[in-house]
Amino acid sequence: MLGKGIAMQSFRMFSLLALAAVVLSACGTGSASPTASMGSGRSLSAGASVMGGSSIPAGLVIKIGSDGFYESKLMAEIYAQTLEAHGYTVDRAGFGMGTRAVTAAALESGQIDLKPEYVGSVLAYYKDTVSGNPDANIANLSAVLMGKGGGITVLDYSPAADQNAFVVSAATEAKYHLSKMSDLTAVASQLKFGVATDCATNPVCAAVLKSAYNLDLSGALPLSACGQPMVDALAVSTIQVGELCSTQPDIARNGWVVLTDDKKTQPADNLAPLVRNDLLAKLGRVSFEAILNEVSAKMTTARLTSLNVEFVFDKKDISTIAHEWLSANPIS
Repeated sequence: MLGKGIAMQSFRMFSLLALAAVVLSACGTGSASPTASMGSGRSLSAGASVMGGSSIPAGLVIKIGSDGFYESKLMAEIYAQTLEAHGYTVDRAGFGMGTRAVTAAALESGQIDLKPEYVGSVLAYYKDTVSGNPDANIANLSAVLMGKGGGITVLDYSPAADQNAFVVSAATEAKYHLSKMSDLTAVASQLKFGVATDCATNPVCAAVLKSAYNLDLSGALPLSACGQPMVDALAVSTIQVGELCSTQPDIARNGWVVLTDDKKTQPADNLAPLVRNDLLAKLGRVSFEAILNEVSAKMTTARLTSLNVEFVFDKKDISTIAHEWLSANPIS
């Protein structure tokens, strides 16, 4: 976030062989085996037919990347396991590469072919107009990405959205009578802020919060917005206002309060895969896009939050979480 809805498609089941293939492919972080199983029970290898007659070119490896925080890596893993179960070979070397500046450059250069993104925030990264309307954000982002790296396509956006959220403890809320972001203006000098590491340069952070709420964040503590350091700092009152992801399970677990963004400074941040056009040109484009679009359609904000709970509090491995979600939500 600073890095960060819509009809569901019908659920159809994988066979037991498909689920087994997903489990096997989830282990490890490098390129997966080029063989996986489809819902019909047939085994596919590179060059074989997939989804209505299109084929996977022999030797093709899809390089998937993600930002550094766990939710981005989780969505990348879900897309990766789904593609493997449909016969594609995946390289995970780009998982957790870093901030958007790093992953956007990697996608544009071809270092990676595909990554999950938060459409409002990435649009703001490219310094284009953002809004609370995901359809408008998708249209603007698609236009921007046509000229990047030989062309990048934005696939269907998901009902799942993860907004930038500014959070306080219940004690801080009560002490300073806070419910919305504009309430911070009068008491900002008495509070220590924690913000994303790229806040100073991110167009939906320092600059817009200064303009909308007159908040000077030059002295704020830079921390991972969706990571444990921000949570820990807020928990022990090193900071009183912390920037978290709205799907972060620590908010509910700790009884923290999300301040309403009453000036609507933060964009609609629905998830969507970004894919290089040169990869799509090598594939049966319609079939490939349909697989990823079905994954996105089945993910909701509530489901994404519950998966984050499994990672943060249940201490499950990301590959296990992804596999279990795909078992419960099979992709045709």
